[in-house]
Amino acid sequence: MPSFVQILDFIGTFAFAISGIRLASAKQFDWFGAYIVGLATAIGGGTLRDLLLDATPVWMTDPIYLICTAFAMFFVIIFGRFLIHLNNTFFFFDSLGLALFTVVGFSKAISFGFPFWVAIIMGSITGAAGGVIRDVFINEIPLIFRKEIYAMACVAGGIVYWLCTKVDMEDYLAQLIAGTTVLVIRILAVKYQITLPILKRDDTL
Repeated sequence: MPSFVQILDFIGTFAFAISGIRLASAKQFDWFGAYIVGLATAIGGGTLRDLLLDATPVWMTDPIYLICTAFAMFFVIIFGRFLIHLNNTFFFFDSLGLALFTVVGFSKAISFGFPFWVAIIMGSITGAAGGVIRDVFINEIPLIFRKEIYAMACVAGGIVYWLCTKVDMEDYLAQLIAGTTVLVIRILAVKYQITLPILKRDDTL
């Protein structure tokens, strides 16, 4: 039986892969190119996290991530026209993947014995780095560098996770609350156009 974190990881992989493939289709990539973008989106953050934690990237020991991305590819192909008409499709899957991967990254760093601030950074990297790679591949400015609340939602989720562990909350419940925090912050930030201040040229020396 897969653990709760593994289930979150698989769902996050599927969600992030769809977000990448969906954007690749909008740029009229071919099937192979779209699959690569989806795969990079799905495993990019986790790969960087594992390298920093001195661990073998999970997709190199378990083909489920490659298979999961293939399912996401077929999902977009079959339901592509339906997804195109849903303006919020990319946002939903991207936000869901962001929330789930943040939790997975935080949990893995804690399981490796790292302090909470490292776990927060690892959670943010797991959640946001795949999106950066995706945006670079499709020649867009990464969301993490724009004024949208993106990586900061990961940081907030990581802090909430840590606070939950400090009160001896069940781990699965802490993961649910942390993931929900990331998702809610992302949704509210976009809905109400809450942004970080933009560093303008006049603000610098």
